[in-house]
Amino acid sequence: MKKTILICLSLLWGLLSPVWGNQDKVITDDLGHTFHLQRSPQRIISLAPNITEILFALELGDHTIGVTRYCDYPPKASTKEVIGGMLDPNIEKIQALNPDLIIAFRGNPLRILKRLHSLDLPVFVLQMGTSLESVFSVIQKIGTVTLKRPQAQRLVHFLKERAHQIQLNLQGVQKKPQVFISLHGKGFWTSGEESFIHDLIQKAQAINIAGSISRRWLLFNREQILHEDPDIIIILSRSKKQFTEAKEWFQSRDYLQNIRAVKKNRIYFMDEDLATRPGPRLLKALSQLARICHPERFHPTP
Repeated sequence: MKKTILICLSLLWGLLSPVWGNQDKVITDDLGHTFHLQRSPQRIISLAPNITEILFALELGDHTIGVTRYCDYPPKASTKEVIGGMLDPNIEKIQALNPDLIIAFRGNPLRILKRLHSLDLPVFVLQMGTSLESVFSVIQKIGTVTLKRPQAQRLVHFLKERAHQIQLNLQGVQKKPQVFISLHGKGFWTSGEESFIHDLIQKAQAINIAGSISRRWLLFNREQILHEDPDIIIILSRSKKQFTEAKEWFQSRDYLQNIRAVKKNRIYFMDEDLATRPGPRLLKALSQLARICHPERFHPTP
């Protein structure tokens, strides 16, 4: 009798589990909107370069059908349909692509996000945060909404291991160099406390000379940079050519000749995309920063 009941229950579970398994997964995005997902999305549109990089890292490149004009990494992203920019996406083009998932972020204009919602388009909005840890959270959320949680967990674990190894190398650092980040090459645009770069500088056991200012980006003046007298200047550039031009600009200003970074020729290049896109490559930016600030703690790169 018990055996018969067990068999019947087993058969009933077999009939019901596919139905239950196909019920909507309910996820809430960072704007508080509920998002229903029945299956892994096949037609994804990304509204930011870092989101595109994360999608490809989660093996979703083949299912990504639309990207912004700034999405150029990995190189295959450049072959996708362009739906406009981060601030001016073409809503009609997005509709025509018939996406089953649009991943946006709070940097996209709120009016655009509201318009997408009003058209019942499947948009999922993320808050990027200001720290390396918030990038891990974004990767996990994208993994959840795309039903790629195992891949997201593996990626986050790998990135955390890299970050941990860098921290081990920097253990016991006594002297923290003062760093000035030059955002647009010529001039004194830099990153404040609310930027990812500030968090990376701190993790590299250095001091961001603009880190006490509660802004993401800001313009230093001549007096400020002379007063702070940075040990290191890091120029974020799109190419080595742009970097060389910017470095020559710093070296040619008479009033900067007595700054430690200029006097000791401690002016370094960093790929702008690495440091400003909160995605998996932020770990590469951290590694480069740590090596620039404390070269004695690392083996020379091949």
